[in-house]
Amino acid sequence: MSAQTSAHSSAVFLIEFGAIILGLGLLGRFAGRFQLSPIPLYLLAGLAFGEGGLLPLGTSEEFVAIGAEIGVILLLLMLGLEYTASDLVSNLKTQYPAGLVDAALNALPGATMALLLGWGPVAAVVLAGVTWISSSGVIAKVLGDLGRLGNRETPVVLSILVLEDLSMAVYLPIVTALLAGVGLAAGSATLAIALGTAGVVLLVAVRYGRHISRFVSSDDPEKLLLVVLGVTLVVAGLAQQLQVSAAVGAFLVGIALSGEVAEGAHSLLAPLRDLFAAVFFVFFGLHTDPASIPPVLLPALLLAVVTAATKIATGYWAARRAGVSVKGRWRAGGTLVARGEFSIVIAGLAVTAGIEPSLGPLATAYVLILVIAGPLTARWTEPVAMWVTERLQRAAAGGTAAADRGDGQGEREGQSDGLLGSAGAAHEALDGQDVADRA
Repeated sequence: MSAQTSAHSSAVFLIEFGAIILGLGLLGRFAGRFQLSPIPLYLLAGLAFGEGGLLPLGTSEEFVAIGAEIGVILLLLMLGLEYTASDLVSNLKTQYPAGLVDAALNALPGATMALLLGWGPVAAVVLAGVTWISSSGVIAKVLGDLGRLGNRETPVVLSILVLEDLSMAVYLPIVTALLAGVGLAAGSATLAIALGTAGVVLLVAVRYGRHISRFVSSDDPEKLLLVVLGVTLVVAGLAQQLQVSAAVGAFLVGIALSGEVAEGAHSLLAPLRDLFAAVFFVFFGLHTDPASIPPVLLPALLLAVVTAATKIATGYWAARRAGVSVKGRWRAGGTLVARGEFSIVIAGLAVTAGIEPSLGPLATAYVLILVIAGPLTARWTEPVAMWVTERLQRAAAGGTAAADRGDGQGEREGQSDGLLGSAGAAHEALDGQDVADRA
C-alpha cells in the first residue's frame, strides 16, 4: 500500500512539475512574440498556482522552493561572470557615491511609510530595506532579455546592484538582531562574522582569481559544468550559514572566474539559469495569497510610484556622473526599478518575528507591483523620456518663436509710432510757423 502511495505521489509530482515547466515555456514563447520580458507572466502564473489561487500545488511545492533558491544563485553567478575582480574593485571605488545616494533616496520612503502607518522604528528599518534593494535577479534577466549587457550604462547599473548586495551583508545581520531583540554584544558578533566572511571571499576572489580559474578549468564541458556548479553551491551555502547572503557568495564566485573558464561556464550554465530563474519567479508568486493584497494595495501602490521615481533618479544621476549619454542615463534609471528576492527575504524575517501583521502583505504587494513594472520601465523609460523631452523642446521653441514674432511686431509698431510722432511734431511745427507767419 505504501509503495502504491509513493508511486502515486511521484506521478503527481511529475505531472505538476511538468505542467509548470510546460506552462513557463508557453508563457516565454508568448512574451517573446511581443518582445517583452516573461518575468511578469511567470509571477502571475505563480499567483494562479499558489495559496488562494485557481489551482494550488501539492507535492511539487517543496521541490519548486529548492529550485527557486538555485535560480537566484545561478542568476547572481551569471551576473558575476560578466566582470572580473579588478572590474568590481574599480567600479566600487568610482561608484560608491552612487551607492550612498541610492540608499538615501530609496530607503527613506519605506521608513517614512512605516512610521506614518504607526508601525514603529523596527518595522521602519525593515520596510526601508524592502524599498531600498533592487532585484539583482530580475534586473540580470531583464538586461539579458533586452540585449543590454554590453551597453555603456550597464556597468553603472551593476555597480549599484553590487553595492546593494554587499550592503546586505551588513544590513541583514542588523535587522536579524533588531527583530530578535538581542543585546549589543550578540548583534555586534553576528555583524562582525558577516563582514569578515564577505571580506575574505572578496579578497580571495581578487587576489587568487587566476588560480581558482586554473583549478576549475577543463576541456571537457561536463567536468567544467559540474565543478563550477558544485563550487558555487558550496560557497553560497557556506555564505548563508555564516549570515551572509547566498546570492552574494554566488556573485563573488562568478567574479573570481575569468577568461576562457568564465566564457565556457557562461555558455554551459545559461540554459540552467533560464530554467531555475523561471522557477524562482513562479515560487515568488506561489507564496502570495491574492486575498491579502487588496487591503494594502493603496499604500503599496503609492510607495511603488514614489520609489520607482527615486530609483530612476538614482540611475540617471549615477550614469550622468559616469559620463553616459542622456539616453543611457534614462535606461539605467528605468532598469533599477524592479524589486524582488532580497525585499521578500527582508519582509519574511519581519513576518516570522511577528512585529507587524500588515507588513508582509504590503511588502508582497509592493514587490509584485514593481517586479511587474520593472521590465516595463527598463524598456520604456528611455523612449518615453525622449518623447517628453522632444515635446517640451518643441513647445519651448514655439514659445520662443512666438516671443520673437511679438518682439518684431512691437519693434515695428514702435517704429511706426515714432514715425507718427515725428510727423505730428513736424506738423505742429509747421502749424506754429504758419501762425507766426500769419501774425
